[in-house]
Amino acid sequence: MAANYDEKAQATGWQGPAVVFGLAFKYTEPGQTLLDIGIGTGLGSALFHKAGLNVIGMDISEEMLEVCRNKGFAAGLVCHDLTVSPYPFGDASCDHAVSTGVFQFFENLDTVFGDVSRILRDGGIFVFVTGDREPGEDVWVFVGAEQTGTGAAVTMYRHTSGGVTGWLEKHGFRLVDTLEFTVWKDMKRSERFPARAYLAQKDSGGTLRGLI
Repeated sequence: MAANYDEKAQATGWQGPAVVFGLAFKYTEPGQTLLDIGIGTGLGSALFHKAGLNVIGMDISEEMLEVCRNKGFAAGLVCHDLTVSPYPFGDASCDHAVSTGVFQFFENLDTVFGDVSRILRDGGIFVFVTGDREPGEDVWVFVGAEQTGTGAAVTMYRHTSGGVTGWLEKHGFRLVDTLEFTVWKDMKRSERFPARAYLAQKDSGGTLRGLI
């Protein structure tokens, strides 16, 4: 899957990296450090690198990390299971964090958000994508092997905006902005998976640069 991940993302019209960059780029500065959680092949942070940020990342897949490493833009890459806390980064060691293609596999994001809060410096931004749902809709979505293109079926999870906001506030973040968009489950783009991008700030008592 790692070898042709980028091609499949393009074929399905994957817009997550562009959406999160559009929300977040004006709140970043060249030279700052960005942690990509579940970096994979680097699609989610490549635009931030082009904007001058230093990208470090972690992922559970060595194969994905090797593809990312060969692109030559990541300052550091770590193989680590995102379900295992604490993450291998020091307290207040990163300016910002991004995650685009991972959180739909988490039923509960509480632990993840807690570790990201520990790692980010005060005032840093956290921009990410989750599956989206309204209250009362099913939490999980089953995606068949023929849709994933990997030969294996997966279960993905969707979260309400209220649930995500609750986790953020619990761990010292304040919500700045959200944007709903479509993820297609297959390359034929026949079945929609609703998604939402979130931009949050680790609350330092101040205001985020660029906000009116």
